[in-house]
Amino acid sequence: MRSVALIVAAMTFGIAPAFAADIAPASTADTAKGPVLVDGKQMTLYTFAKDTPAQSNCNGACASNWLPLMAPAAATATGDWTVVTRADGTKQWAYKGHPLYRWVSDTKPGDTTGDGYANGAWHVAQP
Repeated sequence: MRSVALIVAAMTFGIAPAFAADIAPASTADTAKGPVLVDGKQMTLYTFAKDTPAQSNCNGACASNWLPLMAPAAATATGDWTVVTRADGTKQWAYKGHPLYRWVSDTKPGDTTGDGYANGAWHVAQP
């Protein structure tokens, strides 16, 4: 908790702490499907079987239902985390080569209603 307070304080004063780059863009949480990756609001993240490590294939209407885990324009890869450039030029986080998304029909933390969607093309992202 102390490191979070330091980051918030540093960012409030326009200082980017050196260790901020080492903080993962997602965390893990336990769900009915086991441990999964979650975003900052604790919402389950998913992977799409039609993606490649270098490209998201969920654009347009797909991306309005499966919300990409967006990355800042200056984001860089670190450890298992990489950044892919989307068709519109924006950046998206990927974990172990899999771009990450949030399912619009999940309404509360712990929901995993998108797992297996579209004939099994969507899966909860597991650490």
